[in-house]
Amino acid sequence: MDNIDPQLEREYNNRAMVPEHPMIFERWHKNSAVLRARTDCVVDVPYGSLPRQRLDLFRAPNAVGTVVFIHGGYWRSLDKADFSFVAAGLLEAGLSVATISYRLCPAVTIAEIIGDCRLSLDWLAMHGAGMGLNLERVALAGHSAGGHLVASLFALSRAQRPASALNIVGGAAVSGIFDLTPLLQCSMNDDLHLDAESARKLSPALHAPRLNVPLLLSVGANESDAFRRQTADLNQAWPQVCPSPAILDGCNHFTVVDEVFDPGGSGVGAIRALFG
Repeated sequence: MDNIDPQLEREYNNRAMVPEHPMIFERWHKNSAVLRARTDCVVDVPYGSLPRQRLDLFRAPNAVGTVVFIHGGYWRSLDKADFSFVAAGLLEAGLSVATISYRLCPAVTIAEIIGDCRLSLDWLAMHGAGMGLNLERVALAGHSAGGHLVASLFALSRAQRPASALNIVGGAAVSGIFDLTPLLQCSMNDDLHLDAESARKLSPALHAPRLNVPLLLSVGANESDAFRRQTADLNQAWPQVCPSPAILDGCNHFTVVDEVFDPGGSGVGAIRALFG
């Protein structure tokens, strides 16, 4: 690429901004394995026919509803198994959790990844109750690229929504990317294959929300200007559904996940409040 903007390249490179990220990822991986070993869960359930179209289900006794969590990784890395740990606090709050994996760029496009997320919701609507989930009320949650995917689901037209509708009561987007146009000037676009038209089409902030339920926004105070701006811009674009964002002191792009999903913390409390 010959149009890279050095400032955008720096501000959207979270792993370079947080050099200790390998230790954070390792902690997530270990904590996730521990949680899977000690909770009522079913892993690697297929929601489609392709290898990465899989989800894990964590069942809370007497659950009041279910949270569907979508992982990040710039649409091109990581896996649901790295994020099982987010279920710990939600389970304690009486919420079951489904974590999903999806196909990755560059093998597929971001539009196809959104399609995988829609397909997973279809599967949950048709089969989740039979797997022990309470699907009377559902919230969507995601981090980074997962935050983008949550907002993208909020922006789907009625015709684009999953065929088997769920009662979505709200969502939580943690450090999401809601306007993809700056990524046209970042080297990661070698994998994402965005052009000006697709970047605009796939940017939730440039479209109206179609779900009239709360979308909770949060971002770390120690994140780059670009990521804090992404959250502020969606709040301004979607004031009817997005309350004022939570700016979390001392958190970078990765530790913000620990803070939001900390058992007993305000982030889990805010998600639980979506269910009434």
